[in-house]
Amino acid sequence: MTAKNLTQQESFDIKAKRIRMILSDVDGVLTDGTIAIDHQGNESKRFSTADGYGIRLWFQAGYSFGLITGRRSECVLHRAKDLGINMVRLGTFAKREAVEEIANEQHLSLEQIAYIGDDLPDLPAIEAVGLGVTVPDAPEELKNAADYITKRCGGYGAVRDLINILLTLNNSVFVLK
Repeated sequence: MTAKNLTQQESFDIKAKRIRMILSDVDGVLTDGTIAIDHQGNESKRFSTADGYGIRLWFQAGYSFGLITGRRSECVLHRAKDLGINMVRLGTFAKREAVEEIANEQHLSLEQIAYIGDDLPDLPAIEAVGLGVTVPDAPEELKNAADYITKRCGGYGAVRDLINILLTLNNSVFVLK
């Protein structure tokens, strides 16, 4: 079968089976995009436990996961530490460049990376990687560029949705050991 004979699903499956690393934005992907700030200026975010469990499954299957976010936030560092994510880029709006740096550091090609983002700063990264992913409430530009739009919104299991698909395509088991 040649590339021009591939259906859209077959093309997605081929791209998805190459993925060895997921890089994710935080606000609007791992959270619902809202930021709570108390009267003393302390920031808090809500993270989905479904995403957290999915990331643990992803690691258990032998894959890598990292975060690239435009904000500098201590609560992101706490969540990353809790999940064992050691690849974290805070305060980064040049997301394509960050993806390329991480790919080089990890000795991966861009085709082996999935990136999930929710807004315009994520567009260059989504376009650059092997599997570009966005969430249902993303701007049309991201939806048009993405290979996949998650069923769940950010903060409500969007990353878990992606991980479930990737693990299923690679015949991985869905139980933490």
